[in-house]
Amino acid sequence: MVAKITSGASVYGALYYNYEKADKDKARILAWNRIMERSDGTVGIAECMRSLNLTLTATARRRNRSSICTLNPHPDDILSDEQLELIGREYMEQLGYGDQPYIIFRHDDNSRPHIHIVSLRIDENGKKINDYREWERSMRICRSLEQKYELNLSKKEERSVSSAMTPVDYHRGDLKHQIANVVKPAARSYRFSSFKEFKTLLGLFNVTMEVIHKRIDGKVYNGVVYAAMDEKGKRTGVGIKIK
Repeated sequence: MVAKITSGASVYGALYYNYEKADKDKARILAWNRIMERSDGTVGIAECMRSLNLTLTATARRRNRSSICTLNPHPDDILSDEQLELIGREYMEQLGYGDQPYIIFRHDDNSRPHIHIVSLRIDENGKKINDYREWERSMRICRSLEQKYELNLSKKEERSVSSAMTPVDYHRGDLKHQIANVVKPAARSYRFSSFKEFKTLLGLFNVTMEVIHKRIDGKVYNGVVYAAMDEKGKRTGVGIKIK
């Protein structure tokens, strides 16, 4: 099983991305933890946001950061919804997110069913969840869950490319390198049915994209450029090509 942990600037954006997949029958909700429910026992984006915002203090809300954990079992593992839910809950508990509000989505948009777990990196006291050597701990948890549930072992090369994605910070400079570290893993690890879906995901990491059309010597050339976004979600800086 391969895990990917990503940090986004927008909790709403993370939820919207997953609910949009669900609306297209490419994903469905498996379970949730410390999330308010509707009268019929279901949860929507509004209930999730109210629950997540209750966890954040006024100070923490200004630096609101989401956590998205993606767990990808081996393609040969045939797991039921109940098994995926148990694996997701145990993973969150062992990683230190057991008392956090979170929601688990099953994605079926490729040949490898997997789960996305949307949560917060801030606890109810406004403190950041301990992320010391988080990636190393995550890998150990995955190996433990593989043994417990008798799953196929992931390959070493799969583990090595599943490093964490972090939001672009336009204040830091070296934007091309920062943007590439978001765009390339996103294109490699996720499946999209539309330009909008890909753009929505990139927006979680402060990156926007634009399709450009240029006419040179009578010929039309199409391409895509990427740019960083500021705290208000507005494009900043020039467009950058990523190969």
